[in-house]
Amino acid sequence: MIRTPKSSKAFSYLRTSSAANIGEEKDSGRRQLQAIETYAKRAGIDLVGSFYDEAVKGSDPIDTRPGFAAMLEALEMNGTKTIIVETANRFARDLMVQEVGFAMLKARGIDIIATDSPTSFLDDTPTARLIRQVLGAVSEFEKAMLVAKLRGARDRKRRTGVKVEGRKSIAEQTMDRDGRDGSATIAFARSLARSRPKGGKRSLREISAELAEAGYTSRTGRPYAPTAVKLMLERT
Repeated sequence: MIRTPKSSKAFSYLRTSSAANIGEEKDSGRRQLQAIETYAKRAGIDLVGSFYDEAVKGSDPIDTRPGFAAMLEALEMNGTKTIIVETANRFARDLMVQEVGFAMLKARGIDIIATDSPTSFLDDTPTARLIRQVLGAVSEFEKAMLVAKLRGARDRKRRTGVKVEGRKSIAEQTMDRDGRDGSATIAFARSLARSRPKGGKRSLREISAELAEAGYTSRTGRPYAPTAVKLMLERT
């Protein structure tokens, strides 16, 4: 259902909880924006800006989120009175945060639209409030269940001796432009460090240059930085 808000202009708001879902190769931000743009086009709404809170939890109060705070300032400056989100839980996953945030926006005369349920925030009837609360409670429950399942899976792996968290080894971090792991690169770097040329040992920059000459470069095709070479020589 398409519902026409007070304003024909709107800002899009995107939020991603996990840092693991951020980056050009991830689709969370693209998916959210595509859903918002599709809805705005159908509703005849002009998107005049987009704000994105990356690695921000849905339980964080909206006024503490950098992207949302910047959007509120922009709303005040240009008179836009509408925010569009992909789903209600992109606005807030915690029920209390959702209701407090909705009340704050309503007091400022600002509409918020969730593309999957456009009237869930625009209507303020007892039924609409109940629906918002139920959806928020379900989302909160699903989040808690997911966290519990992931914790259980990690615990089971730990009991079998499998490493499930912590910093990756340098071999895991080092990947060449052909997608191969860093074991061969590290072995060659260490062999260069052990074989001393005339006049003393090789510097980190010299090792980096010799790695590149032998075809061992980073994923971008550039020589490894001296700090990366240092990690190769120090870590296991």
